[in-house]
Amino acid sequence: MDAKCPDHNGSAPGSEQTYIQAMAAFEGDGGCIAEARRTATAFLGRARSGHGVPVSVRAVDVTQLVVSELVTNARKYAPGPVLMDLRIVGDTLEIAIWDSGPHLPVVHSADPERLGRHGLEIVTALVESYRVSTEPVGKRVTVRIPLRDAH
Repeated sequence: MDAKCPDHNGSAPGSEQTYIQAMAAFEGDGGCIAEARRTATAFLGRARSGHGVPVSVRAVDVTQLVVSELVTNARKYAPGPVLMDLRIVGDTLEIAIWDSGPHLPVVHSADPERLGRHGLEIVTALVESYRVSTEPVGKRVTVRIPLRDAH
């Protein structure tokens, strides 16, 4: 479900930024990766058509890849459900993925000899920002993706 809400975080006193938000919960089974990707793509489509938010083709492609990688990691390293929070603030998409795993993910440095474990390396190369926070249960990985192409 999408919500349009005032956001006071990071705003100057007395100013408001409007954001569009959707949340989804996935069971953590094999189909949740594709379901999360479809959910994020549909959210961007609704933001574009229903709210007039400019969303580039690149932003949709990056979002699909980033969601796939983050949900894959959540499913692989943490048992149980995966929660996804999508929020558009200004011209940026913020994606937060929560899982129950206590261990924080490690972004490995580039190594062309390494087989596998390149997911977070790819994610951090594509996003504007990447952060991980511990929660009372589990962790939350949050990334920000620009919705417009750089000029």
